[in-house]
Amino acid sequence: MTSLTVGHINFNLEQVNQQFQQAEANQIVKWATATFGQGLAMSTSFGIHSAVMLHMVTVVVPDIPVIWVDTGYLPSKTYIFAEELTQRLNLNLKVYQSPISPARMEALYGRLWSQEDVESLNRYDQIRKVEPMQRALKELNVTAWIAGLRSDQTDHRKTLNPVSLQGSIYKILPILNWNSRTIYEYLVAHDLPYHPFFDEGYVTVGDWHSSRPLTALDDNERDTRFNGLKQECGLHLPQTLAESESLDSSLL
Repeated sequence: MTSLTVGHINFNLEQVNQQFQQAEANQIVKWATATFGQGLAMSTSFGIHSAVMLHMVTVVVPDIPVIWVDTGYLPSKTYIFAEELTQRLNLNLKVYQSPISPARMEALYGRLWSQEDVESLNRYDQIRKVEPMQRALKELNVTAWIAGLRSDQTDHRKTLNPVSLQGSIYKILPILNWNSRTIYEYLVAHDLPYHPFFDEGYVTVGDWHSSRPLTALDDNERDTRFNGLKQECGLHLPQTLAESESLDSSLL
């Protein structure tokens, strides 16, 4: 069993995960707050059901830094939805973007998202998503990162635990075991909005060029992203030294 020390707090990772298998999501958030204190941050994509995590976490930690990686390619309705939620929940929003503008990236590398090969998509994700997120975590001195991943979303996410290490940062996943019904019930109970694209048939939404509505032919909701070529953008996969040398699809 692995015993870990964070600051002055010592905890057993296996024991904590066993305890959290049956825990309420807000209990996990409260534990993370007590354990990591000022080192705690959360991320959001302002996606279909982002209001759930934003509400749940800020009820417990109102001033928690909320990291939003703005790729510069989000739909206009996402920007409006983000502004409305930020005002309604009084979010301590921290917006990060790539230092390479969309126009500059396209001039240097072409429209990476339209080239329909995994290597190009990985380069796009590294430039527009992974690098800004890693910079945010470093600049904000984050030691633990709360995210709204669910095990029913991708094959990789089925393997996750409520608490884990991603590189040198702890990942906290309070709603890992939730499903679509649980999400819906929380939205209704707290009178929270969902992304307007939900009414247009979207079950997940990212950049305007790599998201589409769900169809009867899709086996998984994540097939509606990245032209079905990949399930993960890289933000929620282990960061290793090899990543700086290669954009291998097993990493991103």
